[in-house]
Amino acid sequence: MLVRLLGTAAGGGFPQWNCNCANCRGLRAGRLKARARTQSCVAVSADGERWFLLNASPDLRAQLEGFPPLWPPASCRRGTPIEAILLTDADLDHTLGLLLLRERSALTIYAPTGVQQALRQGLALPQLLAHYCSAKWRAPSEELAPLPTAEGQASGLLYQAIPLTGKPPRYLAEASAPVTPSPFRVGYYLTDVQTGGRLLFLPGLARREEQLQFYLQACDAILVDGTFWSEDELLEQGLVQATASSMGHLPIDGPQGSLAWLSSLSIPYRIYTHINNTNPILVEDSPQHATVCAAGLIIGWDGLELQL
Repeated sequence: MLVRLLGTAAGGGFPQWNCNCANCRGLRAGRLKARARTQSCVAVSADGERWFLLNASPDLRAQLEGFPPLWPPASCRRGTPIEAILLTDADLDHTLGLLLLRERSALTIYAPTGVQQALRQGLALPQLLAHYCSAKWRAPSEELAPLPTAEGQASGLLYQAIPLTGKPPRYLAEASAPVTPSPFRVGYYLTDVQTGGRLLFLPGLARREEQLQFYLQACDAILVDGTFWSEDELLEQGLVQATASSMGHLPIDGPQGSLAWLSSLSIPYRIYTHINNTNPILVEDSPQHATVCAAGLIIGWDGLELQL
């Protein structure tokens, strides 16, 4: 399985366009030892020719242009090697990129029923897409199953959606329309049929989930929520009156944080992604960056590639 991290930042990217926090200010000024990052998105393939996107970030156009295997095939006037998009949730930073794919004649999009309903009721995104292309919306399998190409052929990958703790996106939570109970967030477990390589994709994680234990013991790589270093990161920087957990993210630091949890696992690749612009792990000579690396974890960057 080929895995390409197209983007590794949380919503807004790094630097965020309107943010003057120490990280964003330092990166713009060239004083910070850090890399710019686009918003979280991943591409996976079993053969290097047929690709699947895990989420669709608002930065998707630039991400596609920056990775030649996702360019239009030389054999056709117009086309794409993208077979389908698998959504983990209905958040803006994971779904707005769908609008950038509207020139394709047909899209295949996997999303839980709750995510589809949120996008339909809160953004009218499926209705909008329908004016430009044929969009096939499918509920992902919650059991390990073949992941077909757009034409229904074998892709060489198996996949499974894992329901996670989550809440409706802000634009829907504040709306008056009722929603049918259904997962608003999932993770994905993917397996390469030929190599046996196994990937666990969890860009949003609110807490430790018991049902993840099996997958954590049976994967070669995990891409996991690295949004915030600490529970009160935004409060301490005077940016937003919200904690990490209230925003649906498990912080990295602390006895109950993800670092203490993941550092004890023997997964070959443990990689943080969806990293907020305020997170000190972005600074490559910071104590927090050193702590993560010393624990054997990787701080993901745009362009990082794995072969599983």
